[in-house]
Amino acid sequence: MVLQPKSRKPRTFLGEPALYNYAIKALGRHMRTETELRRLMATRAEPGPHGEAAIQTVLARLKDHGYLNDASYAETYARLRQENEKLGARRVRQDLQQKGIRSDLIAKTLEARYGTTNEEALARLHFVRKRIAKPTNEKETARVMRRLVAAGFSTGVIYKILRQWNVPDEELAALDNLATEDPGEGSREE
Repeated sequence: MVLQPKSRKPRTFLGEPALYNYAIKALGRHMRTETELRRLMATRAEPGPHGEAAIQTVLARLKDHGYLNDASYAETYARLRQENEKLGARRVRQDLQQKGIRSDLIAKTLEARYGTTNEEALARLHFVRKRIAKPTNEKETARVMRRLVAAGFSTGVIYKILRQWNVPDEELAALDNLATEDPGEGSREE
């Protein structure tokens, strides 16, 4: 028996009203930034200037109705990451940049959210949330360091906590290369 390849339906593009409905449904599933929603709609809209004009019109309409607001998104995202996941400001900054939030808006949001936060206390809450125990050897110390870097905490706070745990200085010196890692590059052990 010879299998015939599936025939593909010709792709139909959405007009402005259908694109608006598509965007509303996408926002109903979860919050999105303007950039994320633009990417989603670009796959459904007609290619070229006509499709781009429809996307622009839909985005403007969504903003007018209050359904799309990057400032509100950034504040909610930062609040949830700080309160629920106990993540540091560097990690939240990186995540918001990846989601297409403007850097001035990110800076304003993080200052409001993390400006008065005790980073060491937040890191300790992260330990509790992730059930991270005091390291007993160099390998565990490196693992703890990677996890805290990935969670967005500053190296100063990480070293301070490790010193309070009486981690030997030679182990801390061996970790210097981990401290310079980008939070997105480290292993994400969750």
